[in-house]
Amino acid sequence: MDKLGKQFLLEELEYYYGALILVSHDRTVLDKLVTKIWEVEDGIVTEYTGNYSDYTAQKELQRKQQQEQHEKYVKEKTLLVNAAEVKRKNADKITQANGHISKKGTKAKANKMFMTKSKDTSQKSVQRAAKAMEQRVEQLKMVEAPKNEQQLRFQQSETLTMHNKFPIMGDRIMLKTGEKILLQDVSFQFPLGKNIVITGKNGSGKTSLLNYIIHQKEGVTISPNAVLGMYKQMDYQFIKNQSVKDYMKEKSDYGESKIRSVLHSTNFSGNDLKKNVCQLSGGEAIRLTLCQLFLGRYNVLFLDEPTNFLDIYCIEALERFLKAYEGTVILVSHDQAFIERIADYIYEIENNQLVLKKFE
Repeated sequence: MDKLGKQFLLEELEYYYGALILVSHDRTVLDKLVTKIWEVEDGIVTEYTGNYSDYTAQKELQRKQQQEQHEKYVKEKTLLVNAAEVKRKNADKITQANGHISKKGTKAKANKMFMTKSKDTSQKSVQRAAKAMEQRVEQLKMVEAPKNEQQLRFQQSETLTMHNKFPIMGDRIMLKTGEKILLQDVSFQFPLGKNIVITGKNGSGKTSLLNYIIHQKEGVTISPNAVLGMYKQMDYQFIKNQSVKDYMKEKSDYGESKIRSVLHSTNFSGNDLKKNVCQLSGGEAIRLTLCQLFLGRYNVLFLDEPTNFLDIYCIEALERFLKAYEGTVILVSHDQAFIERIADYIYEIENNQLVLKKFE
């Protein structure tokens, strides 16, 4: 749904006076319409008051509180463990001292008996104190640390380095579909290492422009050092029977640790890594394709509406990928929240022209 269609839907639903139960991964829609959010996680439904922005603020507060409680738990446990260890060592010293009492005459033996009894009592007292501390450790309610997203960085090899300030340029491009003119006399320069977003109404020519550039048709100039990667909607195909992990290792020069980290960011973990790529669901195949592009041997990516069919968790992972990616990205999207978070440059197709709406 393009910007106008989404705006129409929002206006209609804002004036709906009945109860509205909405399932959506569009954060702009959730912010505009909802007053309560039900989060379903691990079979448990948790209710949050407010819109999506309120929900994320509450989740962040919960994360901070959990971190504080975790730090308090670790500190208290460490103090008790260390104190119990000191008590145990003191008890051992008393035991060693009992074995070195000198044997000097009857009087000395009497003194020895008294001292031994006294030290035995002291030793047991210290041992009881140590045991009490250890029991307190066992009784402490364990608080796990909140899960923190790993910082990602997609460092490109020297062989993929480009020095062109503008690796993709267009000069007086004319783009038509049948007899319909989509773009007329359009010129552009897409800068190196930036996220460039192309927006516009449905049917305005966004996807057609991506294809025109990729195929380097008339008027398009692409750096000779550019290595292009393309994501098209629902255009995934796996022809070789292999696991998710093996597929990624074959397609990437990164080490296994980095591959696992990126896959985990998009909900591939544990036994998911052993799944046969030819048997993945549509959503899984899309997530894997996007991971492969960012980990692959490319330095320019074209993404055609990549947030379609992704849940919010994976959309946010994609945002982190784009911020960490060192290459150049040209993408089409109608997701306003997504665009606001990742775009360095925004172009809109209107009146057969490519109009720059935002730049750094």
